[in-house]
Amino acid sequence: MNYTNLLKSIIEISYLAGDKILEIYNDNNYKSSIEIKKDASPLTIADKASNTVIVDSLKKITNEIPILSEEEKEIDYSTRKKWNRFWLVDPLDGTKEFINRNGEFTVNIALIENNTPIMGIVYSPVKEKLWYGLKDHGSFIINNKQKPIKISKKEPSNGTIKIVSSRSHANNEKLKNYLKQFEKYELVNMGSSIKMCLVADGTAHYYPRFGPTMEWDTGAAHAVVKYANGNIYNIDTNEELIYNKENLLNPGFIVK
Repeated sequence: MNYTNLLKSIIEISYLAGDKILEIYNDNNYKSSIEIKKDASPLTIADKASNTVIVDSLKKITNEIPILSEEEKEIDYSTRKKWNRFWLVDPLDGTKEFINRNGEFTVNIALIENNTPIMGIVYSPVKEKLWYGLKDHGSFIINNKQKPIKISKKEPSNGTIKIVSSRSHANNEKLKNYLKQFEKYELVNMGSSIKMCLVADGTAHYYPRFGPTMEWDTGAAHAVVKYANGNIYNIDTNEELIYNKENLLNPGFIVK
């Protein structure tokens, strides 16, 4: 399979899904479409519309590759464990940011192979930024023009470490304890998987996450970080996050 050509198709699918989300986002009646899921998290018609665009498009171009999407996640592990390659999709990451109209939501599509992301696309429709990472190719940001990105490993000249923090899910006590190791730091509050991409493109240095996330929340951005010379590690064991576990819940992690 030619992953470079496939990447181009997935980027186009991300843009199509983003356009569909923006149609709903820009409609003043969008709040009337909000539902509450079993896990008490919100769901909008934008989540569903984006999911339809992505899943239908993926089936057209790679019908042989199974799909695990947040909106179609009821797939038994007895079936999933046979997958050595699959699409991992979050059609609208940051539904709370969508509802709050702060623009900090994304479309996430990842290709997982042998429990590791080998391709990932994160698209922010409002910010008109797209980050992607591809194994053996590197990571890039597209914002009017395309440029390669790398994790910032250098000590900042002013000594201030930039730490990304979740706008909607911050765990203040654990975050406070984590921050004690830094003499000077600046918190960068952001929603959705953009947080991980800010570390990948060098805008920030670390993103510690102590609260719960699911595999589809991290898969696409994990590829962006990984092929920008960084990674996402279990915050307790320092092992790289893996995918297609029996329990799709991620452990706490650190992006660096």
